[in-house]
Amino acid sequence: MIAGALFAHASLAAAVPEEHVSARMIQQLSRAVSDDQHIEDHFETEVWMTDMNRRLASYLPDVHQRMALLQGIRREALRASLDLQLVLSVIDVESRFAPAARSSAGAEGLMQVMPFWKKEIGRDSDDLLDPDTNLRYGCTILAWYLKVEKGDMTRALARYNGSLGKTRYPEQVMTRWDTRWWVDG
Repeated sequence: MIAGALFAHASLAAAVPEEHVSARMIQQLSRAVSDDQHIEDHFETEVWMTDMNRRLASYLPDVHQRMALLQGIRREALRASLDLQLVLSVIDVESRFAPAARSSAGAEGLMQVMPFWKKEIGRDSDDLLDPDTNLRYGCTILAWYLKVEKGDMTRALARYNGSLGKTRYPEQVMTRWDTRWWVDG
């Protein structure tokens, strides 16, 4: 029953056939998946971590698991120049924070990344069920779609979900952002 509920919330992104990926996107994704550089403000990090730790507690009861996940989300969102709350909202809709989530179409992990991405960038041995790897892929892909869609959040989210031209998924993410993950100021 619980597993069914988890998967009922998982995205339909996995149901979409592989899209044509440009050589430039593959090059950028490959470089991003390998890049570990990022800059953080420690005070801002502590404030954010404390707030999100409290909010995430209903999803993940183990404080160590929560903190590790939040550190990974912060690292990868900042590396990809994404809003932290957007990433939390995508994960909430995609997997409800279940790192081992798998969709019926094969999408894996927190951000429900399709395994074909590993082949596209030549990293077949990457484990998409590893939270850090999944976050790296998911954030990089989402950032790429935002760039492709020239900052149009609705289109980028629909593309991420494999539902370009439809608004249901972007509306779900935006609702989560507004009602659960929004941070003032």
